[in-house]
Amino acid sequence: MLRSSPLARAGLDAVALKPAECDVSSADALPVETVAIDYEGREHVPDPATLASLASEATVRVTTPVRADGFDPLGDDSVLAALPEAVDRILVAGHPAYLSATERDRAVAPRLGAALESAPEAWVGTESVERIAMATGATQYDLLTRRTERELRALRQAGFEGEVAVYAPVVLTEAEDDILDAVGPYVARRGPVAEALPDDAPVDATATGRAREVLLAAAEDYALVGDETAVAERASALREAGATTVVGYPARGLEPFLE
Repeated sequence: MLRSSPLARAGLDAVALKPAECDVSSADALPVETVAIDYEGREHVPDPATLASLASEATVRVTTPVRADGFDPLGDDSVLAALPEAVDRILVAGHPAYLSATERDRAVAPRLGAALESAPEAWVGTESVERIAMATGATQYDLLTRRTERELRALRQAGFEGEVAVYAPVVLTEAEDDILDAVGPYVARRGPVAEALPDDAPVDATATGRAREVLLAAAEDYALVGDETAVAERASALREAGATTVVGYPARGLEPFLE
């Protein structure tokens, strides 16, 4: 990674992209060694040629929900079969918004086990299945929370020697309105934040009073926000606590990362 790039100055090890928001092929312009591609429904999975092209320039990991048709290692795995061999995977239970009722009822644990047999180097997403993910022994793919550093230290003190990748939205600015527009709705969905917010309060830059205070504090807990130095310091603190990879999602688009 180029030391003069915003990515390097912000201390990020990898970038996560949402294919419904951007053309993932533009990631070839990012001076980064690892690109993670989020799952936002089968219609947004990049085509194999695009993935193969990206994988020729960087390590590419595609999020694959093990309960979803097309990705189910114990059922329909047709989409998996089309992924280029050079592409690695991130195994997740799958966000309910992207799963049918039938898919949501499928057991997670046996599917993670079966998927790891064919992709032993895959990362495993921990959201909603923390104990199952830990039991696999694979690299843990964890969402940043207010407890992350404390939990990482506890894991390391308990003797856990595996790898832990931490995912967080990134907003490279100190401007409060820009932070709220970028990650306000995201942090508002976190349980403790939702409970603390006043009823029917706006969750973007129009938030005022108590809601604004809660959202800005939550942005510090659940995202990496501030100038490059501040983000780099937080990323460094995560690694010192035990994270092996810090993965940033560019919540304001790719432009701030392409300077």
